[in-house]
Amino acid sequence: MRVTSKITGVGSYIPTEVVENDAFLGHEFYESNGQKIDSDNEEIIRKFQSITGIDSRRYARDEYHTSELGTFAAEKAIEDAGIDPETLDQIIVAHNFGDVSKTNQQSDILPSISARIKHNLKIKNNSCVAYDILFGCPGWIQGVIQADSYIKSGMADNVLVIGTETLSRVIDPHDRDSMIYSDGAGASIVSRKKTDDRTGILSFSAESYTFEEAFYLHYGKSYKPEKVDNTLYVKMLGRKIYEFSLNRVPLAMKACLDRSGENINDVKKIFIHQANEKMDEAIVQRFYKLYGIRRMPADIMPMSIHYLGNSSVATVPTLYDLVLKGVCKGHNVSEGDLIMFASVGSGMNINAIAYRV
Repeated sequence: MRVTSKITGVGSYIPTEVVENDAFLGHEFYESNGQKIDSDNEEIIRKFQSITGIDSRRYARDEYHTSELGTFAAEKAIEDAGIDPETLDQIIVAHNFGDVSKTNQQSDILPSISARIKHNLKIKNNSCVAYDILFGCPGWIQGVIQADSYIKSGMADNVLVIGTETLSRVIDPHDRDSMIYSDGAGASIVSRKKTDDRTGILSFSAESYTFEEAFYLHYGKSYKPEKVDNTLYVKMLGRKIYEFSLNRVPLAMKACLDRSGENINDVKKIFIHQANEKMDEAIVQRFYKLYGIRRMPADIMPMSIHYLGNSSVATVPTLYDLVLKGVCKGHNVSEGDLIMFASVGSGMNINAIAYRV
């Protein structure tokens, strides 16, 4: 018998406000140097859609914040696992900007988002430790890695891991990249199990590149020169992130799979951060080429970015929930399947998990 960490429950919250691409037709877009973009918005949006694959995204209702979205997803995961929330040993919440209101962009993380969610869940167990992690888009995966470490060290039996974000509250309406971002939350229960087979979390890899790459994603002022307030917005160096991701993420995924001792041909699905359709496809294609395989399997990579956009830490757990619930057309996961989770994001951080269902 071996001790393993298994995902015993999943849940997600997808906001109800659908924002189509044509909602950006009336925006004024500027370059990072403050120069107004000459192309008409129809052309800008057409190019954006062809690269990212995004047709629409979801925004949270005005009265909901990051902590509320995370609570909704957590409630579903707890119900799915069929456990008493009072038996949770830890609540790990990945986010990047805290609670940001629709009318005030100041980040509110006092108390922490995890403390708010534990409060919302009405958990009285004082031994259930709640804490936040800021790890960019790979935050949920990193939370699962931490949960696995606590479980295998004997310090936890059930850990709630949440990825939740309201990126629509921190975007510059004059930046083309603002069309990528969305809101959402995904959650999972990671539990200690004893098993005779090789299931659960088999291996992981995690890396942080900060010497030259730390500020590829950062906070900055609006690109519109006439906008003179001091509000800061999420900004990214798109080309550098793209090149960094293609060069580094496949190697981290390979390191993870190699540590598991599993064969690349046995991987059934790869749940990769929904950042950019073309980038994700290129990452996974390069991953397979590292094993001498010219083309990745056609059905290896479920995608939700087309209609949900990029909700940062929420994309991977939400996508996994959708597939498990049979909502993601053409994709399913069965008991015994070997799958991988992978992500890249601000920091710059990368991680991956090899997991047998």
